[in-house]
Amino acid sequence: MTGSLLHALTARLLIAGVDPVPVLHPQSHYAHSIFELSTWVLYVCLAIFLLVAGLVTYAGWKFRARPGEADPEQVFGSTKWEMVYVIPPTILLAVIFGFMLHVMHTSDPPAQASGDDIVIVGHQWWWEVRYPKLGFVTANEIHIPTGKNVQFGFESADVIHDFWVPELGRKIDLIPGRHAKIWLAADHPGTYLGTCAEFCGKEHAWMRIRVIADDPAAFAAWSATEQAQAAAPNGTAEQRGHEYFTGMPCANCHTISGTSARGRIGPDLTHLASRETLAAGRLRNTPDQLSAWLHDPDAFKPGSHMPNLRLTDEQRGDIVQYLETLK
Repeated sequence: MTGSLLHALTARLLIAGVDPVPVLHPQSHYAHSIFELSTWVLYVCLAIFLLVAGLVTYAGWKFRARPGEADPEQVFGSTKWEMVYVIPPTILLAVIFGFMLHVMHTSDPPAQASGDDIVIVGHQWWWEVRYPKLGFVTANEIHIPTGKNVQFGFESADVIHDFWVPELGRKIDLIPGRHAKIWLAADHPGTYLGTCAEFCGKEHAWMRIRVIADDPAAFAAWSATEQAQAAAPNGTAEQRGHEYFTGMPCANCHTISGTSARGRIGPDLTHLASRETLAAGRLRNTPDQLSAWLHDPDAFKPGSHMPNLRLTDEQRGDIVQYLETLK
């Protein structure tokens, strides 16, 4: 029954079409154990608050000063009452500590020696997403199969970041020079949102995360597409866009498999057109938004490492048409 009231509130918000606070809507057994402990501790704290507030209110009313009464007897120590307010709280803290140890083990089991399924590398200000067992790299949008425990590895390319998708599990810091591991899972298909939870610079607020949980068949189809090389340009405009992209500094920062673009500074763009967002969640991935991003990145994400190449309208249009073929 623990957390049933919050579950009922969440259900009412969903029915009303209002997005609930993600941390109150766990979608995996890892997140659910954290949620249950948090709500149980919340109820305990609420009960303690009501007890203390009630006793203070009662004492204030019962022992209030009355006209003509002498000062009350002063009590400077009572072993009995000291035991009452020391022993029960100590026992309660020990019980909470025991539950906390259980939740720590449940939500963060030991990593397996077989290696990470997905490796996340934090950059200012985007997420590199590697699938070492499947042999491809993408960015910002992370696909996982439902009903499977997925081992994640985490690294940082620059400063400290923090990966947190509240509906799926615990947070984890990405610290330069260290490789951390946690497990995540999703019970149901859907898109689960998160963000960097450690201030990491000017565009920290636009370092969003999208974890897309697919059923196993859909995940297999998606991963097969991601393993394929980029589609070759067909039309004249797409061909010109390909030549502009590979002949300009774009190719020094980005990778497009099957082409001469092998840069590792920015996100891998091999299947850019299949993503839902641009610039780590700053823009929707549409041709118009992509064109606006190429025209002036600082207008949307000031201080980002994406340079303004001062493209002509023709160059930008052709590059957009070429990138739109990368599905």
